[in-house]
Amino acid sequence: MKKVIWQTLAVFVVAAMLLTACGSPAPVATEAPAAVEAPAATEAPAATEAPAAEVEALPQGQELADAYAGMYEGTVVTMAGPFVDADQVLFEESVAAFEKATGIDIQYSGSKEFEASITIRLDGGDAPDIADFPQPGLLSNAVKKGQVIDLSTVIEPAWMEQNFSEAWRGMAQMDGITAGIWTRANGKSLVFYPKKAFDAAGYTVPETWDEMMTLTKQIAADGDTPWCIGIESGAATGWTMTDWLEDTMLRTTTPENYDKWVAGELKFDSPEVRTALKYVTDIWFNDAYVYGGRAAITTTAFSDAPTPMFNEPPSCWLHRQGNFITSFFPESAVAGEDYGMFYLPPIDPAYGKPVLGAGDIYAMFNDRPEVRAVMQYFSTGESVKTWIEAGGMIGTHNDASLDWYGDPITRGVAEMLQNATTFRFDASDLMPSAVGAGTFWKYMTDYVSGSIDEDTALMQIDASWPK
Repeated sequence: MKKVIWQTLAVFVVAAMLLTACGSPAPVATEAPAAVEAPAATEAPAATEAPAAEVEALPQGQELADAYAGMYEGTVVTMAGPFVDADQVLFEESVAAFEKATGIDIQYSGSKEFEASITIRLDGGDAPDIADFPQPGLLSNAVKKGQVIDLSTVIEPAWMEQNFSEAWRGMAQMDGITAGIWTRANGKSLVFYPKKAFDAAGYTVPETWDEMMTLTKQIAADGDTPWCIGIESGAATGWTMTDWLEDTMLRTTTPENYDKWVAGELKFDSPEVRTALKYVTDIWFNDAYVYGGRAAITTTAFSDAPTPMFNEPPSCWLHRQGNFITSFFPESAVAGEDYGMFYLPPIDPAYGKPVLGAGDIYAMFNDRPEVRAVMQYFSTGESVKTWIEAGGMIGTHNDASLDWYGDPITRGVAEMLQNATTFRFDASDLMPSAVGAGTFWKYMTDYVSGSIDEDTALMQIDASWPK
């Protein structure tokens, strides 16, 4: 019927135009009924069923475009991960604009026990829509069980190639599928220090490991404690120790040996690992070098470990950690003024300036349009812009501008990652989860606490490697 009406109106419009132009009477109008009775009018009902024009797809995928058009308003997407405390707040702030624009509610559940709980949830049929894995080995287990949605069917492959480097895309490939998208990178080969007090004391940033140890001895000789160290992290206690060992491995042996170690081809009970471990214990097991002494390391939360560095005067002066740790610094601390950062120095010049890194990979477990839209959104730099601007985050996305890094420390880390002569991902995160998120953490913690010796720790880890 609508088509008939429009045809009739069109006739009247034409007639009116002719009247205006010629001043003649309205003979055309008298023919209007013929237009009303035109055979085409009998097909008008079909026109009323015509669908609304589709929203043009975005490069990431159709569902993201539909989300911005309001098609999924009122839906909920659940997400689980290890972000807690300050990190959880920053994550939630980073997605707030998307939630407001689309009406999709991203309900994030953070837990310090994530590594232990996510497998139980997945195996029990209680999967979140999306999960954030800091250990790709843990995600790999879920892929092997067929629990993960292949993102090559969710996000346009051309966009993935455009917006992520080959390294990040390659690490997302597991058992023949795109298991996730890397959204946050961490540079781990960093040492933070209280800059004002450091400069006032006349200390200088070391360029080599030997210079760093000379600085360590000098701080101790001045009556202070050089290092702030803590590895307590709930069910994940011990991961800080594994990071130290990974960094020294990259500095004392070849990248190829590091890769063999990750693959289980180079044993923990090997000369290469023992050599790297000694560089760590020379610091950790000297009570004059560690705040609270060796005994305090396993009971001090990793997030609390740097806090004494901000006392006046500092209670400890050096803290090796990933760039994300700035989220746990005092809110009043200003980067470049209250604290500085330097690259953890090389040990053997033959291995250049290696960088240890890690990150977060988001995986999808339930396939609904609104979940697809959220995953497509996470593939954009815009999804991490707020977090980058707040500090403590390095985006993996090619469209994440360096201009977003208002924090000179984080921007420096981003540039350091670009200039690394060797980059390797966190070994424990790549190892089978039974080792990397299990025995590696456990037996290193037991070794640090003094409940077992080095031989037992290394041999127990080797014995736990999946056959």
